[in-house]
Amino acid sequence: MKRNLSKTSWCLLLLTLVLALPAQATLSVIGIDLVKVDKSTRKMYLIQGDKIVKWYPIALGANPKGHKLREGDKRTPEGSYILDFINEESRFYRSIRINYPNNRDLARAELLGVNPGGQIMIHGQKNEAGPHPSLSRGEDWTDGCIAIANEEMDEFLSMVPVGTPISIEW
Repeated sequence: MKRNLSKTSWCLLLLTLVLALPAQATLSVIGIDLVKVDKSTRKMYLIQGDKIVKWYPIALGANPKGHKLREGDKRTPEGSYILDFINEESRFYRSIRINYPNNRDLARAELLGVNPGGQIMIHGQKNEAGPHPSLSRGEDWTDGCIAIANEEMDEFLSMVPVGTPISIEW
């Protein structure tokens, strides 16, 4: 016997399927508009519209307070940037690059006569064997990046596409 489903039946079926998906899959369908980092509270928020969809505890550069000024200062930059490239060949478990330095950062570095640094990422934990950097550096152990747990990095990359804006502030 052949069955024809009405438009309403199809919508109900689709809604049932979406509601049955795990939360991570549902979030992937929604999409994230903005990643917001509050360095002072060590939290990173994923925002869609005007709602916080998810947040993560983070580790920062070993000298976290203040804007990154030069290579090697171990600061995490502050300001508005774009997540512009996923690096699956990172020294850390997966990463996505923050487009630091931007034109403003380059101009500041030129005025100061310093190299602004670069390759600032959101990444998972260290890949190499040996002691974790946090054992010697403490809670904030990166060289200026933003670190989260590996499982969180997988979830983050499934929800946040390349091209998403990121706002970082103290």
